[in-house]
Amino acid sequence: MPLKYFELLRRRGYPAQLIAHSRNRDDLSEFLAQWIDDVHFVEDSRWHKALWLVSKRMPARIGDYVMGNILNFVNEIYQARIIRRLVGEGTVDVIHQPIPVSPRAPSSIHGFGVPVIIGPMNGGMCFPPGYEDYEGRLARSMVSAGRLLAIGINWLVPGKRKAAILMVANERTRRALPTRHRKVVELVENGVDLATFNRQAEAPKPGDRRALRLVHVGRLVGWKAVDVTLRAVAQARAANVDVTLDILGDGEERAGLELLMKELGLVEAVRFHGFVSQKECASALSAADALILNSLYECGGAVVLEAMSLGLPVIAPDWGGPADYLDDDCGILVSPTPRADFPQRLSHAIERLAADPELRRSMGKFGAEKVRKHYDWERKLDRMIEYYREAISDG
Repeated sequence: MPLKYFELLRRRGYPAQLIAHSRNRDDLSEFLAQWIDDVHFVEDSRWHKALWLVSKRMPARIGDYVMGNILNFVNEIYQARIIRRLVGEGTVDVIHQPIPVSPRAPSSIHGFGVPVIIGPMNGGMCFPPGYEDYEGRLARSMVSAGRLLAIGINWLVPGKRKAAILMVANERTRRALPTRHRKVVELVENGVDLATFNRQAEAPKPGDRRALRLVHVGRLVGWKAVDVTLRAVAQARAANVDVTLDILGDGEERAGLELLMKELGLVEAVRFHGFVSQKECASALSAADALILNSLYECGGAVVLEAMSLGLPVIAPDWGGPADYLDDDCGILVSPTPRADFPQRLSHAIERLAADPELRRSMGKFGAEKVRKHYDWERKLDRMIEYYREAISDG
């Protein structure tokens, strides 16, 4: 997200500057070659390396949550040095901190003499009832304690209290803010680059009986619930629905998912593609008939918007970010509870789309219109610039 704001601001002629970590230096030097002199890098320190090593020895969820917040605080110390220099040079009118997106993560970015905007943030998530085992008891306890502790930390580290504007993606995130603030505005954190995701999926023709082509895009981690997707596809095929599934993405669950695919007899119907570029992702989405994303812990879900922009209906759980984006006109929201028959309900959604090409076309049309109206990155930047000007004026 910081990269996208920087790129679009520069394309519009604004003298934006970007602070990034040195691990991204090579990629950014290539991608932002014409503006690389205005990209400033935080170098790895002994603190970065020590914290990273400690986090690798902790359970993933705890390491990400606890050590991730500590590492972010270390990053902000080095970011602050760069910001002070730039402010001293008179090149900064407003500071925008888009990450971390967690509403409870403290911010030490304050006191520079120019207004600070934080967000859009998105969070306050939990797993649906009945899925508590996706997160171990220790991790749940640590996260719960961390969220309570965050209230006190945000008083000690007052960046969010002192910000000119706090931006949240939804009401759920607003409720999760650790402090009251005079200026909280709502703006979805995700957007769609319509220069990349601009090809309409092939419209199904009446009477078209080809296989329904589903696609999943995302990391192969437990809470993405790709195993549930595979079981739903297997149930749909057992009901004589001709459906295939392409899985784009990689992760720790891939080996187990490939084994499950074989156990369910889906070798001919499911393909794992691994990690692909954004351009390849757009191409794969364009060739599909629908996106299926059954994530159980999705605060946002940018791929939902990207699929909608290409004219695809979406099957997703009625939970978290996808439920914020989708409605009955552009997708099918499936309740993840009760857990036991979640695959069966997903299977029914697959059967419904497979049986009705006209419904797919209609949903795709409404979804594309919705994205262009509400989630286009260019429109999003228009609003952000308004908030920049408001913050500067109030400052």
